[in-house]
Amino acid sequence: MSDNLSLKAFVVLMKASKSLQEVIKDDISCHGMRTSDFEILEALYHKGRLTVREVSEAVLINTGSITYVIDKLEKKGLIERSHCKDDRRVVYIHITDEGKKLMDDIFPKHQQVIESFFQDVSDEETKVLINVLKRVGHRATEVKADDKP
Repeated sequence: MSDNLSLKAFVVLMKASKSLQEVIKDDISCHGMRTSDFEILEALYHKGRLTVREVSEAVLINTGSITYVIDKLEKKGLIERSHCKDDRRVVYIHITDEGKKLMDDIFPKHQQVIESFFQDVSDEETKVLINVLKRVGHRATEVKADDKP
């Protein structure tokens, strides 16, 4: 692939990502939430009970910041913490009934917003896009790993 084509693809990807993030941020904020709050609730809503580390990896928020967000969500009664019986250092997070009820209301609307992005894209094109983005992401991870001493 020519360098110019790679550069153009990168610029288009970054601009599209920025546009999508702005729409998603607006969509989430209209429900009175911050993106980080929604991401944590969404991960727990779909995956069930997770450790703090698993939540952090799922939502790409660093561990220091995630504690603050978890504290806020717990105070609102949307999530709960519980300690592992075998290893007290491990803390599990799970969504409460109130959190599930909130996500039952919000998530279908959020999903419709996301689906609207792809309304002019065929299923086959979407599958190709997923495949290409995975390969680009994996390659970026490899390049990052190669740069380490």
